[in-house]
Amino acid sequence: MSDTQTKTETARRPYVLVAPNGARRGRSDHPELPVSIDQIVETARTCFEAGAHGLHLHIRDMRGQHSLDAGQYLETMAELRRVVPEMDVQITTEAAGLFDVPTQLACLEQVRPGWASVSVREIARAPELASRVYGLCAEQGTRVQHILYDAEDAALLVQWREAGVVRDGQLDRLLVLGRYTSDQQSSPQDLDQFPQAASPWMVCAFGALEHACLAHATRYGGDVRVGFENSLTDQDGNLWKDNAASVTALVAMLERAVE
Repeated sequence: MSDTQTKTETARRPYVLVAPNGARRGRSDHPELPVSIDQIVETARTCFEAGAHGLHLHIRDMRGQHSLDAGQYLETMAELRRVVPEMDVQITTEAAGLFDVPTQLACLEQVRPGWASVSVREIARAPELASRVYGLCAEQGTRVQHILYDAEDAALLVQWREAGVVRDGQLDRLLVLGRYTSDQQSSPQDLDQFPQAASPWMVCAFGALEHACLAHATRYGGDVRVGFENSLTDQDGNLWKDNAASVTALVAMLERAVE
């Protein structure tokens, strides 16, 4: 946020979204990082019990590689609805250097998710398809969370809104801290690069200061995304036992802040 952003007048309990795996890490990075459908669903269950409201869902193919396969998404989402029906599910459309915009568009069209994260930077690789991506989401009722890595991404989102590429009501933003900084280590001050806006926003933060960054964001009215996609350790470099342990610690920190 800019220096003109003021802290919220009344303490609030933020929305907590857990991102338990991401597109790039595997069980060699942490033995409790979920890869299979069963592992993802069990992680979702324990994180929901720990206080997470929603799941940011990545799926993997048979080789353990990041996937946008519609069939596997639908199978995983059905199992999540069975085991944790009260937990929100947000799918990712992340390219991760593997998929082009037509593939991302096809994923959205075939899965028809209730909620999806969409990187403005990635969709800009095929600007002629941008209106189709956001139009499809509007038509089928897919809530969009725009992923923004820096102020340039934020400015492009504003341009697309003004041009009608991004549709009315597609306001939610995820502000990513530390993704392209040295050693992917974020700090609370990284939030200052993003311009102030009235639309709903959430923060995720790479590195050991993940929780500190998230707590900082909540003081300005932001919601939070936490999990092994962004950090495997606490601020002292100690590995979390699992995603639920990280969620538990963050929720306790945020609860103390509103007491």
